[in-house]
Amino acid sequence: MQHYPVMLDQVIESLSIKPNGMYVDCTFGRGGHSSAILSRLSEQGCLLALDRDRSALDSEEAVAFLSDQRTSLKHCSFSGLKEQLAAINKWGQVDGVLFDLGVSSPQLDEASRGFSFMRDGPLDMRMDVSTGQSAMDWLATVTEHEIIRVLFEYGEERYARRIAKAIVAYRAQQPITTTKQLADLVTESIPLRERHKHPATRTFQAIRIEINQELIQIETALQQASSALTAGGRLVVIAFHSLEDRLVKRYLKAESGRKFDPGKLPIKQADIPKGQLKIIGKAVKASAQEISSNPRARSAIMRVAEKCA
Repeated sequence: MQHYPVMLDQVIESLSIKPNGMYVDCTFGRGGHSSAILSRLSEQGCLLALDRDRSALDSEEAVAFLSDQRTSLKHCSFSGLKEQLAAINKWGQVDGVLFDLGVSSPQLDEASRGFSFMRDGPLDMRMDVSTGQSAMDWLATVTEHEIIRVLFEYGEERYARRIAKAIVAYRAQQPITTTKQLADLVTESIPLRERHKHPATRTFQAIRIEINQELIQIETALQQASSALTAGGRLVVIAFHSLEDRLVKRYLKAESGRKFDPGKLPIKQADIPKGQLKIIGKAVKASAQEISSNPRARSAIMRVAEKCA
């Protein structure tokens, strides 16, 4: 199946690529964004790509990517950005950092990864299958109270209590080991369904976020990216659901100084803190034309910021 990098033209434009620059793609996936960035770099430019999913590094796209001497591809989560840049003496010298958050198309399309309720497979959901606890193992031992918390907090699921109760009752009889088991269980637990949305959507999202500690990873990585950039460097982030985008929006607002509360007025200009980032434009969504050819772009929201001098 062909995979399309989301909002490719907007990403390239927003990065404002310098031919001799240093760029980081924190979510390589199948290399769509990375390839487009690389095509705009001169022989003096360089590109570091990261991915916590080992299968991304073993793909044909990765082999082709690494055939170029200007590139480097590392197996790590994007919260390992600082460590990777420090190892090549590029910390604070980066001209652009890209995050394409959430689960990738190849992960969704492969039933054995357990990310999708549309394909029956083992209930794994780990982005890095070499480490951590699978969704199956997590559901086997987690308390009902913790399931409720995760579904409420990461899935904004209004029927979290019903679903958690059903999960605990079901696992007392037999283990929940497949995506179909979980999807059917959730579907049976929900009295009302949202139009055009599978009943298990929120539950799968919530458990995936918990298993991979995604929001914590994003928060850490954003802080590192801001410090990694050189003056005038660009930070581009694509989010796919409200929790991700809310976190990114809040972070950019804080780092741009827009959340400053002066307390009592008047206040001296010198006492107003300057943020290390400047927000560039408004949030951008995929065009109708892109969505028609790539439906997964429907929920994508891109935000851009620039490192202040």
